[in-house]
Amino acid sequence: MAAAALRGVLGLGGIRWLRRGRSTSVTDHLGLLSPSNGLPLPSYCRSYRTVLCTELAKPLIIRTVPSPPLQPQEVRVGIHCCGVNFADILACQGLYQEKHALPFTPGMEFSGVVMETGTDVSTVQKGDRVLGVTSSKAMAEECIIDQKMLWRIPDGVSYKHAAALPVSYGTASLALERRAHVQPGETVLVTAAAGATGLATIDIATNVFKAKVIAAAGSDHKCNVALQKGATHSVNYSQNSLKDEVKKLTGNRGVNVAIDAVGGDIFKQALHSLAWEGRIVVVGFAGGTVPSFSANLLLLKNVSAMGVYWGRYRKEEFPLFSSSISSALRYCYEGKIEPHIGEVFELEEVNEAFSHVIQRKSTGKVIISVK
Repeated sequence: MAAAALRGVLGLGGIRWLRRGRSTSVTDHLGLLSPSNGLPLPSYCRSYRTVLCTELAKPLIIRTVPSPPLQPQEVRVGIHCCGVNFADILACQGLYQEKHALPFTPGMEFSGVVMETGTDVSTVQKGDRVLGVTSSKAMAEECIIDQKMLWRIPDGVSYKHAAALPVSYGTASLALERRAHVQPGETVLVTAAAGATGLATIDIATNVFKAKVIAAAGSDHKCNVALQKGATHSVNYSQNSLKDEVKKLTGNRGVNVAIDAVGGDIFKQALHSLAWEGRIVVVGFAGGTVPSFSANLLLLKNVSAMGVYWGRYRKEEFPLFSSSISSALRYCYEGKIEPHIGEVFELEEVNEAFSHVIQRKSTGKVIISVK
């Protein structure tokens, strides 16, 4: 559905009237947007637009809702950009491991400006540019969040780039460093290489850990995107055997590390592509199939198979979780990494943004621009 048609269906901005030649909303009539005394409005008088999932596996809608008051440790952030992740789509289909009660606002990562702070907040102040992580509610004009889930954005890092960092680069960093213990000069195979996490993995592997990367993707275009990001070689696994091509590229030695986000047969081929004492890290199942394999494969070359669920570190090892975000912000500020922004959609185009990802049209991170 075209963006204009979608806006008509959703009735964005609440009920609207024409008054003295201009369009006004219900909030104008309540005096919420332009108070006569010019003072900031208390939170209970404000409202904001938010994306809502009211029915699973149905189109998302946009509603204007009141701004709730802050708790002492909370911060109100005016959102500029938020990242779109496959987990958001799964959550709205009821297929994600973390379930949300309906209705809910999707969105796990965002960037914006601090609007207001609770009485006990000491880490940020009004006007600070921040990056935030939450289990949901990022696809909105405002987000209330605990202060510990915010990180200051360094000068020179854009809102779009900041919003693209947490999930993709956090996952890539923990997969490569914490789980696979990648070393300089090692060869890393990255599947779904043109996706947000794939390109983030290539970026960090080549520019931070100084490894060599073989990028594997499902089209020549996506392979070329991965090569432009820094991969040494690429394999189009829709046309060639991934296992056979990796053998050719490595002189039958195999790769030291494989980071797989596809699952299914691609995971199995990546597993067979490992070198002696190689390590494979599962980061997702974008292909839709969770693979199974014979455990004796691990014995033949003393290889290790493991997973990384970045969001779980938030509960289990928060300092490591926080460090993965701080490091990504620092690398971006220093110019060592640069997130690939594949497409930018407006808030009212959220359904188009989800479709863009589902139809595998995207490369890199898809961003929702709120301001």
